[in-house]
Amino acid sequence: MDVQGTVEAGFEPVRDAFVRNFERLGERGAAVAVYRDGRKVVDLWAGTRDVTGQGQGQGDGGSDAAPWAVDTAQVVRSATKGVAAAVPLLLHQRGQIDLDAPVGTYWPEFKSAGKERVLVRHVLSHRAGLPVLDRPLTPAEAIDGESGARALAAQRPEWEPGTDHGYHAHTYSWLIAELVRRVTGRSVGRWIAEEIARPLGLDFWVGLPAEEAHRVGLIGPVEEPTAVGGALRLRPKRSVSEAYRDAESLTRRAFGVIEPRPDENDPAYRAAELPASGGISTARALARCYAAMIGPVDGHRLFAPATLTLARTEESAGPDRVLVVATRFGLGFMLHGPAAPLLGPGSFGHPGRGGSLGFADPESGIAMGYVTNGMRKGVTADPRAQALVRAVRSATSSPDEAI
Repeated sequence: MDVQGTVEAGFEPVRDAFVRNFERLGERGAAVAVYRDGRKVVDLWAGTRDVTGQGQGQGDGGSDAAPWAVDTAQVVRSATKGVAAAVPLLLHQRGQIDLDAPVGTYWPEFKSAGKERVLVRHVLSHRAGLPVLDRPLTPAEAIDGESGARALAAQRPEWEPGTDHGYHAHTYSWLIAELVRRVTGRSVGRWIAEEIARPLGLDFWVGLPAEEAHRVGLIGPVEEPTAVGGALRLRPKRSVSEAYRDAESLTRRAFGVIEPRPDENDPAYRAAELPASGGISTARALARCYAAMIGPVDGHRLFAPATLTLARTEESAGPDRVLVVATRFGLGFMLHGPAAPLLGPGSFGHPGRGGSLGFADPESGIAMGYVTNGMRKGVTADPRAQALVRAVRSATSSPDEAI
């Protein structure tokens, strides 16, 4: 495997794990980056830019088996949610939004159908009771910037807001986007670009500019790996699979909020501002963004200490009404636990369905980003991402702590 990039001394286990992902876990094209105490210590990429290996990238003609390049970016699905969650937290940090205020304070049309007591913190912690819509949106409606918010304003919650949690897989997009628009007058994609990506120099977009389209590879499904040699054997989550097969379940309905399923390689979808699932990023950008949440990076820091505490303080825990398995959420971020094993108890971040991952661990000063073009069926704990997390843990732990 022709792996490009750099690894600082002591982080060689990350490179070894990255190579094994290609050799044993069916990786097609991917990148991983790690920051420690605000400084990049791992920056690796390998494989082909397009999951097909046929060089069919957007807008440049491509060539057979076009290699993953230093600036290749990919759709990161729900790993977008972590960066998007930083927006209301930063607005709170600046005194522009009250996390304990009803959403309707900022979005008056939202105060209907039993949603009068939905708080901003309920939206961030997946406790709003709004993971589904009575009528799914078409792909065109999902990206038009209006239909999603209008549908949620009329929607009745599935449970009493604040009393339980269930993953808002897609509706998180329109809840966050409309809240940010009402508070700031800017779209969520523009806010991220101007207040997060530009100051930090991130190749991260919620709403891909046309001039950057040539850098983004094709994503697509890949086969689940089988155990070969020392490769990981996947643990099936039967309850999740069974729930998804039930057309009336919250699981199926939450992931089916957009019907038919949108084409994530469609330029129109990539240009849309969907902060739940449509972010496009390099691994380097995810890692750098999380590094700036926990400390300074080249003079820029996102979260004040109090905001960092809010991000990773548990708000929701236990069986998830949508994901079925037990999940833990802070304000917008998944927290370390069985559904999202990260570096340690204080870690926070967000995986993307099928592979990608971004997270930070303040105790060790580590921030990591992983992106891939090969999408697997799992929602969390992708085996390729987990192999890299374990390698980072090995590289940063004392012999007695390494597991």
